[in-house]
Amino acid sequence: MSITDISPPPISPPAEDAWRQSYQKLFPHWQSLTLSRQSAIPISISRVNQFDAARLDIEMSAMLKEQLVKVFSLMKPGMLFQYEPELDAFLEFLIWRFSIWVDKPTPGNALMNLRYRDERAMEAREKVRTGLEGPGLTMAQKIWYCIATVGGQYMWARVQSFSAFRRWGDSEQRPLARRAWILIQRIEGLYKAASFGNLLIFLYTGRFRNLVERVLRARLVYGTPNMNRAVSFEYMNRQLVWNEFSEMLLLLLPLLNSSSVKNLLSPFSKDKSSSSKQDDGTCPVCLATPTIPFLALPCHHRNQTKLG
Repeated sequence: MSITDISPPPISPPAEDAWRQSYQKLFPHWQSLTLSRQSAIPISISRVNQFDAARLDIEMSAMLKEQLVKVFSLMKPGMLFQYEPELDAFLEFLIWRFSIWVDKPTPGNALMNLRYRDERAMEAREKVRTGLEGPGLTMAQKIWYCIATVGGQYMWARVQSFSAFRRWGDSEQRPLARRAWILIQRIEGLYKAASFGNLLIFLYTGRFRNLVERVLRARLVYGTPNMNRAVSFEYMNRQLVWNEFSEMLLLLLPLLNSSSVKNLLSPFSKDKSSSSKQDDGTCPVCLATPTIPFLALPCHHRNQTKLG
């Protein structure tokens, strides 16, 4: 048999609807790949905006507390001091009730153009344009947020004040009270260590600025993509620079020797007359010449400079 006798087998043409079957078979896989690529839009939320929003919320709570305290200014002094944890919890509950509970941003988040988003519900979507889409917090997340922030802070403040009032930390207390004090200190240390670790992760990723948000998977995203924050910090930055400069001067000036500075600047002084060079032996208060060393008459002021 020669080589010319070997011929390839005949190829039968595909059916008329073969392309349709292949399209229907591959279309779901292709659509899932397309949607997964669309949903994985990386977004970066400004860390400064998130910290500023938290600070503004604290300032708002302090302003409300100041106004509420003024209402009771005519009552017995110190009456509200023992109820300060309840007052703080009440104000924090009001802010939560009229912001997060009704799917609205807190005052600080509103000024920074931020809102909470349920990060667990971020799945493949048909239309992903900016990466900021996503539902708000669920009912369970809102309730747990209130319990953790309002209730948790209130309970911790009460436990600390009660333990300090009962003096659990003293060595003369009962062993049970001493153990409870040590347990409180350890819990506080663990919480601070976890908060510090969360802060480092937040500075690296820009997500979940505190432990409550990380546990609840409540992420802050921009409310409007093309909107800037509504607060300008230029005046605040100038005020901070001036405050730091004034504090530095208040710290350094007492450490300087006035006489050495005066001698250093004396060559540059314009007044070089003999009247400017007074005798060091005169009394610095009444400018009288002392009749005896260290004593000026008639004022009897003591002079610490010896007469030459």
